[in-house]
Amino acid sequence: MLLNYGSRTVVLQKQLTLVPFLPWISASPRAWRRTGTSACERARQHEVGERIHGFTVSQVTAIPELSLTAVKLSHDSTGAKYLHLAREDTNNLFSVQFRTTPMDSTGVPHVLEHTVLCGSHKYPCRDPFFKMLNRSLSTFMNAFTASDYTLYPFSTQNPKDFQNLLSVYLDAAFFPCLRELDFWQEGWRLEHENPKDPQTPLTFKGVVFNEMKGVFTDNERIFSQHLQNRLLPDHTYSVISGGHPLCIPDLTWEQLKQFHATHYHPSNASFLMFNTGREFHITCGPDSLAAGSSKQTTVGVSFLLPDITDTFEAFTLNLLSSLLISGPNSPFYKALIESGLGTDFSPDVGYNGYTREAYFSVGLQGIAEQDTHAVRDIIDRTIEEVIEKGFEEDRIEALLHKIEIQMKHQSVSFGLTLTSHIASCWNHDGDPVELLKLGSQVARFRQCLKENPQFLQEKVKQYFKNNPHKLTLSMTPDDKYPEKQARMETEKLKQKVDCLSPKDKQQIYEKGLELQTQQSRPQDASCLPALKVSDIEPSMPLTELEVALAAGKTPVQYCAQPTNGVVYFRAFASLHTLPEELRPYVPLFCSVLTKLGCGLLDYRRQAQQIELKTGGMAASPHVLPDDAHLDTYEQGVLFSSFCLDRNLPDMMHLWSEIFNSPCFEEEEHFRVLVKMSAQELSNGIPDSGHLYASIRASRTLTPTGDLQETFSGMDQVRLMKRIADATDMRPVLRMLPRIQKHVLHCDSMRCSMNATPQQMSLAEKAVEKFVRNVGRSKTERKPVRLYVVEKPAPSGSNGSTLVSCPQVMRKLIMDPTFKPCQMKTHFLLPFPVNYVGECIRTAPYADPDHASLKILARLMTAKFLHTEIREKGGAYGGGARLSRDGVFTLYSYRDPRSTETLQSFSKAVDWAKAGRFTQQDIDEAKLSVFSVVDAPVAPSDRGLDHFLCGLSDEMKQVHREQLFAVSHKDLIDVSNKYLGIGKSTHGLALLGPENAKIAKDPSWIIK
Repeated sequence: MLLNYGSRTVVLQKQLTLVPFLPWISASPRAWRRTGTSACERARQHEVGERIHGFTVSQVTAIPELSLTAVKLSHDSTGAKYLHLAREDTNNLFSVQFRTTPMDSTGVPHVLEHTVLCGSHKYPCRDPFFKMLNRSLSTFMNAFTASDYTLYPFSTQNPKDFQNLLSVYLDAAFFPCLRELDFWQEGWRLEHENPKDPQTPLTFKGVVFNEMKGVFTDNERIFSQHLQNRLLPDHTYSVISGGHPLCIPDLTWEQLKQFHATHYHPSNASFLMFNTGREFHITCGPDSLAAGSSKQTTVGVSFLLPDITDTFEAFTLNLLSSLLISGPNSPFYKALIESGLGTDFSPDVGYNGYTREAYFSVGLQGIAEQDTHAVRDIIDRTIEEVIEKGFEEDRIEALLHKIEIQMKHQSVSFGLTLTSHIASCWNHDGDPVELLKLGSQVARFRQCLKENPQFLQEKVKQYFKNNPHKLTLSMTPDDKYPEKQARMETEKLKQKVDCLSPKDKQQIYEKGLELQTQQSRPQDASCLPALKVSDIEPSMPLTELEVALAAGKTPVQYCAQPTNGVVYFRAFASLHTLPEELRPYVPLFCSVLTKLGCGLLDYRRQAQQIELKTGGMAASPHVLPDDAHLDTYEQGVLFSSFCLDRNLPDMMHLWSEIFNSPCFEEEEHFRVLVKMSAQELSNGIPDSGHLYASIRASRTLTPTGDLQETFSGMDQVRLMKRIADATDMRPVLRMLPRIQKHVLHCDSMRCSMNATPQQMSLAEKAVEKFVRNVGRSKTERKPVRLYVVEKPAPSGSNGSTLVSCPQVMRKLIMDPTFKPCQMKTHFLLPFPVNYVGECIRTAPYADPDHASLKILARLMTAKFLHTEIREKGGAYGGGARLSRDGVFTLYSYRDPRSTETLQSFSKAVDWAKAGRFTQQDIDEAKLSVFSVVDAPVAPSDRGLDHFLCGLSDEMKQVHREQLFAVSHKDLIDVSNKYLGIGKSTHGLALLGPENAKIAKDPSWIIK
């Protein structure tokens, strides 16, 4: 997994690599301008040895399997490596990558990533990175920090925007200001609890400091970090590049500047020291939401593998890893997951190629401490069995099929995906072009298997059985872990404070005031380049759709798109007849539906067929708000899958079997799936706490919010924990056929197909056969609610949609008895930081106020909340957003404050009501909003808004024009109309540690 510690990263080293993914533009447009009909053809006209603006072409390679041409260049005077990837794609990406190898856990590359983009020589204003979010139409701006490199990419569809962002990024990378106050704000500082009162205690503050406290509340992160540090105990891999909270306060401003100025040249030999058979044990905090409080131990065995620059060996080992652990037919799934000893694989399972020497890990989490040796024995025994028996041919073919379909699948972030894929290998001087030649790698792999049927078994023997360089890591919870971490932080603080002289303390007080003054001072960002609102396209491109009836009654939406030989199928089934008591179990039903077997296939053979014939089959619960009424919504299940066109009949046959004959009798495998699902939900809370807080806060504001909490909020997390803890799961298993009767039929179902025009005839026949096979419910089911209305999806006009049959009818649920009310909920969790959410009921999508509120959310984030919550408050993130269901959300993420942040939310509302923003501020907010509205849409997803939500291109164009028209007065009006106390209903939720103020406030519910 690529470790992404920060929202932005730039580190300067001699090892510099540049990756532009530019179909039609580059840093030197004139140099690349050639005759030709496509970007690939123009790129192929370059010749080895050709010089272009100080760069020399060293290689030109066509990679047809990815529909691109790669041109490698090197800079004549510095040796910098440059890779130009040419492809027909409107989303242009540029990235710059530096080799960075910290030698301690102060987090110097991470702090630098934050500080370096706080201003540069050409753009000396404070925080140009965040300001450019509002002066750009970027489709991506972010950065990634790994253990030994940092990568910062951006992408945009606008040529002018590309040049603007290129200038800002490169000036930041090479000529940052690195001001001391920026280091204090972003890294760490000693500051009085109240900066204006020198009598209040000194405490640690800083964005990175609080971010990493949040990171290390995640037990999976703790395990993965220790695994790498112990397996690779020398040089940079033995430290934490993001920084440990107890080490970050040892970093000085001078060290930060020195790290930026110093060029690292780590040799291959200095990256690791081989030790044999090492074992380590660590502790973590208990997980109060995990199933089985007595079974929270994790154990994993890791094997060191060869250098990742050997691209074919890395490719082979990656495939071998998938064969060993992926899906219910894999050896380790059978041996470990189905043993009943644990809940899921250990963190970081499988092949990891993000360090110079790759490694493979396997183990179990959620086990009893006394079972650690049993797990290790199972791992050893499984390795022996694989060496003896090998792998079934169908499993190998299924894996190679997966690679084929991934190469054909069209992604809007294709350039970013490629950049991330090659980053580690290229960082260590591997050949990025060889890494992209997946077709030739597959051909060579097949040849190796043909020449030597024992090829894979020999690899297992070499790298797993006979590998002396392995690590066994176990982790058990310690009830006192949070207190011990807090005590160590207190001791670290005391150590720092005890060393301070009166003069030092006075300087800290004065610096704190200076920082507050700087943070509060209005910034002149006029030096930064910016697009104008007039640069935004006034109208959106239209998507042609055709709707026809299958089997005489089921509407099917057809969308012809350049899908590269892949067919995308979706079906949406309404749940308006589902009894209330079954609703909480719909997510579980969806999770297991395609994993328990169907028809004549048991769950293993079903999984094999899905892998051989499709790119995946999934079901997921959906709550779709009405565009015109806050208390009206559609609830249902979305079924989705995709496949190569040659496999379409097989994929649709699988759906027919799942709909007609799902298997709900396999109790033991159901137990395995439940435990895995419950573990996954529990593990996800530290990374997504702000989302859980926001969902909970909106629960009592709209019927949609209430159902979202049931389907995907803390209520669902707790329900899954109860189910996983149950000794008898048969009562829950018996609910699944009851849900099936309401959803697995063609009543109230609509389908969609996205494919090339040439494939449409095949698609129509396949979906017609599917609908006829599935049929309709045997008994007429009446809505459980009295207020169900049928709403036709709009057909649109001006050529936006071409509907050739009666319109799609959506079954909407209305609840005229719903009364929004305020609720405040505090979930007590053993975290050192908070996740805060406040939600407000506002206006639906079709209301002109919705457009104003959307601009206002971005305006409040950029011009007020970012400063108050992140810069002054020290939270890793925070802001405002408006969802399509009309709920306006204020939130913070990994926040050292709680009630103070709620006060900041209130101040933000007062700021908005007072209209303390300029027309320039409004225009920047519009640019930021349109960067999302106009984000590229993959061919597989075009027409999806119309299919799911009934939003036509015409309706979206009306909304677009409303966004353009938003004025200063409109923003003040909606602030006063909705956001003020007493205007609309508010809901609040907080995830985090005990809070004395909240505990004394009877208006809060403590859970």
